[in-house]
Amino acid sequence: MESNLATETYLNNLLEKTYDAQRGYANAAEITEHVQLKRWFAQQGARRTEYAASLAGEMKNMNQEPETDGSFKGDMHRGWMNIKAALSFNKDDAILEECIVGEKKAIEEYKQVLEHQSELPPTIVSILEAQKDEIQSTVNTIRRLEDIADENNL
Repeated sequence: MESNLATETYLNNLLEKTYDAQRGYANAAEITEHVQLKRWFAQQGARRTEYAASLAGEMKNMNQEPETDGSFKGDMHRGWMNIKAALSFNKDDAILEECIVGEKKAIEEYKQVLEHQSELPPTIVSILEAQKDEIQSTVNTIRRLEDIADENNL
């Protein structure tokens, strides 16, 4: 029973962060005026929605109650992204910078949960590893987009 409670807590924390990321990318898509970035941000937001659905589905299969909303910290981070973009000479670069901050925090969250993988079902460990790896890949993509934004003043 205690293991199920711990698993539910770990996964709900990740779900909350995933909802925050989804909203963050939707917010970034609204802020940017660059069509290709809008599309990329929207795709990332949709991907985070898929992450959440996958985690929530696994939780329901284990008779656990999945989180359904993001966090206050996520709301604050999106607000900061808006302010920073509004005050920045290169708004897209500022948005990308904040996306990296959020994704690095997400990777740390995944790593913290995976430290307890012995308490998690193997299917969930596989899902979390794959999501963490994909988020790391996203960070690398954002860094490349930042370089392009710097060069082209996107």
